[in-house]
Amino acid sequence: MKHLSKLLAAATVSTMLAFLPQGAQAETPADTLIQAWAIDDIISLDPAEVFEFTASELLGNAYQGLIGYDVKDVSKIFGVVAEKWEVSEDGKTFTFTIRPGMKFASGNPITAEDAVYTLQRAVKLDKSPAFILTQFGFSADNVDAKIRKTGDMTFEFEMDKNYAPTLVLYCLTATVGFIVDSELVKSHEVDGDFGYNWLKTNYAGSGAFSIREWRANEVVALDRNDNYSGDAAPMAHAIYRHIPEASTERLLLEKGDIDIARKLGPDEIQALSSNPDIAIDKGVKGSIYYLGLNQKNEYLAKPQVRQALKYLVDYDTIADTIMKGMVIKHQAFLPLGFLGALEDNPFSLNVEKAKELLAEAGLPDGFSVTMDTRNTPDITAMAQAMQQTFAEAGIKLEIIPGDGGQTLTKYRARTHDIYIGRWGPDYQDPHTNADTFARNPDNSDDAKSKPLAWRNAWDIPEMTKKADAAVLEPDADKRAAMYVELQKESQETSPFVIMFQEIEVIARRKNVEGFIVGPSFNDNSFKAVTK
Repeated sequence: MKHLSKLLAAATVSTMLAFLPQGAQAETPADTLIQAWAIDDIISLDPAEVFEFTASELLGNAYQGLIGYDVKDVSKIFGVVAEKWEVSEDGKTFTFTIRPGMKFASGNPITAEDAVYTLQRAVKLDKSPAFILTQFGFSADNVDAKIRKTGDMTFEFEMDKNYAPTLVLYCLTATVGFIVDSELVKSHEVDGDFGYNWLKTNYAGSGAFSIREWRANEVVALDRNDNYSGDAAPMAHAIYRHIPEASTERLLLEKGDIDIARKLGPDEIQALSSNPDIAIDKGVKGSIYYLGLNQKNEYLAKPQVRQALKYLVDYDTIADTIMKGMVIKHQAFLPLGFLGALEDNPFSLNVEKAKELLAEAGLPDGFSVTMDTRNTPDITAMAQAMQQTFAEAGIKLEIIPGDGGQTLTKYRARTHDIYIGRWGPDYQDPHTNADTFARNPDNSDDAKSKPLAWRNAWDIPEMTKKADAAVLEPDADKRAAMYVELQKESQETSPFVIMFQEIEVIARRKNVEGFIVGPSFNDNSFKAVTK
């Protein structure tokens, strides 16, 4: 990695500039993109573990997968690291050919060995996103035989069933399939950990940028990767600053101390919209906001209570005020734009209806419960609004604030009562959300698969069978109808209070152009940004 020494020196200067005391009118370095965001949800930089919004975006700009798609038309799938692929007659085996001449940031060539190692490693590590691969029948015991190198630049991907080819390809666009530099990662293996303890905070990719440094809840710094196979990024450096306060982001953007503000509220967006030096960009995401109700809680486990809470959210007021311009009301687990997405919104604030349901549950006087809440202004404000409407039915809601890492860790251990969350699809097929909201093949505490239904201890063997059948249905119209029925059943029975679909809004200095707001966070791209 000889090229790094020169980059490190230049990037250090840029980082220092980013943290200079704020003066009157500032200007960011011409070769450096500086963004302000709430980056406290970063837990890891390892593609085999990353499952959070910010880290997904980082990896989307710093790694490459086998497969990609057009962010303006996700039906257009193409090869990235994979030059081409073939599917066997029985539909169970894909044969991939690696594109020649590509390199990692380290200078190591990308070969089939890297792709095979990446996929096998993710299955064996079995971190949160591993289910995206293991759903095809892979396990730590069989993956070496099922994902196998057949030549220096070719490998086979043999599944247990003939899944829809588009599902397989979309799954390989997820961050868990981003190709890691096997030689570099293996050199950092300790006690058979597949280099996990190193890659959790380091980098081994081939994308437009390399990740130089991550300081938790403070900053992430990236440098242009001179070995990138695509067009060289115009920016030499890119920096994320952890600034979760919307008002602070607005002031920094107006003064020119940052180039892009990522965590603004409706008031800040409204104020900036009349500033001639600022541009506002928006994009509909697949992300949805929801409440997860832990079925280990004796009150939340009652079906009537689950439904009552769906009538105790003031969806319209939250969407029109707290989250104005940043969400649309949406109450089904598939986002609008996905095959089979249900557009019905059957719930609205109805305190009397909620009281009737609570009385049916034997809780006419309500109960006390806690909600784990990420301590960002938007999430906190939504939680406080629900605290008020819950109280109207006698439910005493205690809000437990924490940063993104704290609340996610607790949620993944299913030790919460209620969790207010935001879920983004991992790939552009309806199974991505059905698999987590409507499947739970094993509800035991030590289950290998831990989707959102598992996190909320919702045991649904019959619904799981329906979701499994939908993923194998070859007819698109029939498959869409199956997902509609799953969503209707979920609305009537699930421990999920699904509320909104996200509209991502960013504000940028007018001289900053080329930032792409994609349908998923790993599609957000600053590779082509110019100033």
